[in-house]
Amino acid sequence: MSLVVDEHRHYLEDQVRLTAFRRAIQESVMPGAVVVDLGSGTGVLGLLACQAGAKRVYSIEESGLIQLARDMCQANGFADRIRFIKGLSTRVDLPEPADVILADQIGHFGFEAGLFEYFSDARRRFLKPSGVTIPQRITFCIAPVEHGPLWQQVEFWNGSPAGFDVHPARALASNTGYPVKLLPEQLLGSSVEPFSVDPSTSGSHPLHFGCTLQITRTGTLHGLGCWFMAQLSPSVTMSNSPLSEQRVDRRNVFFPLDRPVPVQAGDSVTVTMQILPVQIAVTWKVDIRKKDCPEAELLRFTHSTLKGMLIAREDLQRTHPAFVPTLSPWGTARLTVLTLCDGTRPLAQIERELLRRHPDLFRSLSNAATFVAEVVTRYSV
Repeated sequence: MSLVVDEHRHYLEDQVRLTAFRRAIQESVMPGAVVVDLGSGTGVLGLLACQAGAKRVYSIEESGLIQLARDMCQANGFADRIRFIKGLSTRVDLPEPADVILADQIGHFGFEAGLFEYFSDARRRFLKPSGVTIPQRITFCIAPVEHGPLWQQVEFWNGSPAGFDVHPARALASNTGYPVKLLPEQLLGSSVEPFSVDPSTSGSHPLHFGCTLQITRTGTLHGLGCWFMAQLSPSVTMSNSPLSEQRVDRRNVFFPLDRPVPVQAGDSVTVTMQILPVQIAVTWKVDIRKKDCPEAELLRFTHSTLKGMLIAREDLQRTHPAFVPTLSPWGTARLTVLTLCDGTRPLAQIERELLRRHPDLFRSLSNAATFVAEVVTRYSV
């Protein structure tokens, strides 16, 4: 079985998540409503919408999961009410406006799975003026965290595994957000909710916010713990907060500091954060003021996942405005396939012609057919 399918088994086992979405859908989907399910996966949210009385559901999914969703829809008797569209929602059109747009593209911190970009586009092109979205708002939550074992994963790169100097990776490690299921006892103070946003109106714009965290116990500050609270509908919320008794089974994010800082009750931690939703990038700036040294210089840290990205020198050079690109042999082969897809040739003819034009790239007709299939499934209609 595909591991992608097993990942969705995990989602379906999460009864807190399913119950929250069921209640929100029942509250938002009126009988006869038209619903759009973005990134629908196995299509379960669309099935819940049908149970709530939806007249029609447009289930949009880019991956091969869409076939499993079709089969599940058929097995549950909703084939006449759900229409499946394979592709990215930003690249498809619908024949009618929707009353409700829903998705669970929330991620660990509320933005990583593309919710903001897809929702903003869908609201503009699909949703009626009186329509609603699920979720309606995302609130970002932050707390100071003590997590020695996880911070040691960062510090590992200052060591010498197998006797080699691996310190060049240390800067990457300290500028990475780590998925982790935080525990209440790992928090060094109360969490704060510095920012809340409607994901359907924020688009691709950067998000900026700040807050001050109060340390309430003695410990060692290793970084920031972050999670989300989603307002699915007027009376239904969903969160992966380590403090919630009804926590969805989804990890949080740990953003490390470059070095551990001993703290005590009364110390304060000022956080400034920027999120780039489309790039899935976070910058966190942290200032620590010690209670017993109010006049002392602040301890200051600046990190960004942009600095943690693996970017080869060659790839960076290709993005320079002065770079003059030419197609590689494989790029030329792809262009050949796209040019041959002119609406007059069957697939078998395209495969043979590709092999004839590019014998140095393809050892057999089977190799050419595999390449053509990859191009055609992505770009043809």
